[in-house]
Amino acid sequence: MERTTLRRRALVAGTATVAVGALAVAGLTGVASADPAGTTAPPVSADSLSPGLLAAMERDLGLDADDARSRIANEYRAAAVAAGLEKSLGASFAGARVSGTKAALTVATTDASETARITEAGAKAEVVGNSLDRLEGVKEALDRAALRKAPKDVPVWYVDVEANRVVVNAASPSAGQTFLKSAGVDSGLVTVARSAEQPRALADIRGGDAYYMNGSGRCSVGFSVRRGTQNGFATAGHCGRVGTTTNGFNQQAQGTFQGSTFPGRDYAWVATNANWTPRPLVNGYGRGDITVAGSTSSVVGASVCRSGSTTGWHCGTIQQLNTSVTYPEGTISGVTRTSVCAEPGDSGGSYISGSQAQGVTSGGSGNCSSGGTTYFQPINPLLQAYGLTLVTSGGPTDPPTDPPTDPPGGTWAAGTTYAVGATVTYGGATYRCLQGHTAQPGWTPAAVPALWQRV
Repeated sequence: MERTTLRRRALVAGTATVAVGALAVAGLTGVASADPAGTTAPPVSADSLSPGLLAAMERDLGLDADDARSRIANEYRAAAVAAGLEKSLGASFAGARVSGTKAALTVATTDASETARITEAGAKAEVVGNSLDRLEGVKEALDRAALRKAPKDVPVWYVDVEANRVVVNAASPSAGQTFLKSAGVDSGLVTVARSAEQPRALADIRGGDAYYMNGSGRCSVGFSVRRGTQNGFATAGHCGRVGTTTNGFNQQAQGTFQGSTFPGRDYAWVATNANWTPRPLVNGYGRGDITVAGSTSSVVGASVCRSGSTTGWHCGTIQQLNTSVTYPEGTISGVTRTSVCAEPGDSGGSYISGSQAQGVTSGGSGNCSSGGTTYFQPINPLLQAYGLTLVTSGGPTDPPTDPPTDPPGGTWAAGTTYAVGATVTYGGATYRCLQGHTAQPGWTPAAVPALWQRV
């Protein structure tokens, strides 16, 4: 039976206002911490965006630098307006999304009398039949059924705010209907869509940049965090369990997993030793580092870019929030579905919209040659789960200190594209390329055994 969940926003609907217009024009104040007290970062500006992020948006979204800046500024404003309307509309709120190169905001409601309020706030109003609470109640019933028994041939399900329905992706209609029956949900609120997706966690191939687990498997750092005076970083839960040790991209001792959840959710954090200093940056892979100013969540349709140790920088858009996806290891709920590509080894890496941290790479399907779909674990629930504070440009940080790197020397060079079988010298030794790639700073043959074999 369908269960409708009334959020806390309904409790404040009588007193909340939509006084976000001025805030949106002046600049968005992003969440910089997820501790109970909550702190905020200073206003961020689209004019201060990293050249690397702008270049990736041009490559993947077809936007020149001016269009990219304009879109991100509009997305910042849309996030502020949507957050205010969600509180103000209460139980009639039916979701928000942006669309087009200008990131025009649409906010849906089940109450036609609220359209004027939405329009006055600067958004396009849309009247629909189902509130977001109602649809998420259906999705939560599906989540509970998946926890009892992972559905067969049903890889993904989510609330589609544009369609105003819950969508279940399944290998066949019968597989989808079997899942709905097991959950006891109202099939009239659900669309079963045929899908050939076979998502999997992306840490199943070893080696590469970023960090190694127990000296073998490879994942990617998400974001720098602190818990009290302890430094560390956020990453994906499937990358390691509590007690798993990590080495950095240079194979030097780095830290230990302190918390890890997978499946169910896909988040973790690693406490690092004194040799590693957290900074509010995301690796731009040769295009300049991206500064992290906060963690304000973007809405459906917003642009988002990902940094990972296998494929570097790629961009796309947010397709659905609060998605559930079934991997071979079990079902993950509460992730965000995107059109950004990713490949094994990118797991745990950063998703960022403009300067706002969005989450860490969980898994997906496809690849960065033919395209694909990926899922990220939102950063704010991760921070809340472990009592962490995101390291941002808005607060004090320790003096920046990079961990030591391997000694230079030989024919290997960053920026060079190497084919399988190519040989280089480095540090007095010869290495053979195992996987075709473009070398990045830090990807030295001695440090990346998944890419190079000593001969």
